[in-house]
Amino acid sequence: MSANYDPQYIKELFNGMSKTYERVNFITSFGFSIRWRRQFLNSIPRTNEKIEIIDLMTGMGETWGGLRKNFPNSRISALDFSDGMLEYANAKNRRSFRNEIQVIHENVLENRLEANHYDIVISAFGLKTFDRGQMEILAQETKRILKPGGRYSYIEVSSPKNFLLYFLYKIHLKYVVPFFGKLILGNPTQYKMLWKYTESFQNSDSIARIFESAGLDVERKTYFGGCATGITGRKVVA
Repeated sequence: MSANYDPQYIKELFNGMSKTYERVNFITSFGFSIRWRRQFLNSIPRTNEKIEIIDLMTGMGETWGGLRKNFPNSRISALDFSDGMLEYANAKNRRSFRNEIQVIHENVLENRLEANHYDIVISAFGLKTFDRGQMEILAQETKRILKPGGRYSYIEVSSPKNFLLYFLYKIHLKYVVPFFGKLILGNPTQYKMLWKYTESFQNSDSIARIFESAGLDVERKTYFGGCATGITGRKVVA
């Protein structure tokens, strides 16, 4: 395993960015991150039923508002292993969600989540920090914790296939985002890693194949010309 994908390294990386991550992400995405979160959630039909949802690699809980809107009677759990990110997530939980979100401090690759328990599994912008072996574990864990017939949706920033769009996006992620990271944080090094992970990840095609191999139903999604891609589907009823 490359050192860049070591869970302890990833944990320390996001701990270091946690104080500024939400502001930098919003400023540098021109609001697209909010739009993409809404779009990837909309790939799962809305319902008023009392269902169980888990948000993996939840970060600061940026997706909770969309979940509550689309699934108002759901019981939402959220998992992450970054102490820094969860500090802000817990504050948001107290401030805006009356502590109704069950926050779980665990590594998704080594979790103790109940099998066949969740109706919906979602994750936004956490895939790029996994290598192939870790993605295979994620696919198996997604399958394990989903109820038969349960649905999932994942989204990740990606490298567009259009050359001009790729060039502009590369400039944006490689230089603009670190600049704002330096402006706000005083150190651009951590934010430079985001482009390195994105360039290595490319798009969701590889993880789609991994999820298919795990026996999950898979549909590929593309957002804004490939600047973000994702997968959605369900756990097939045997």
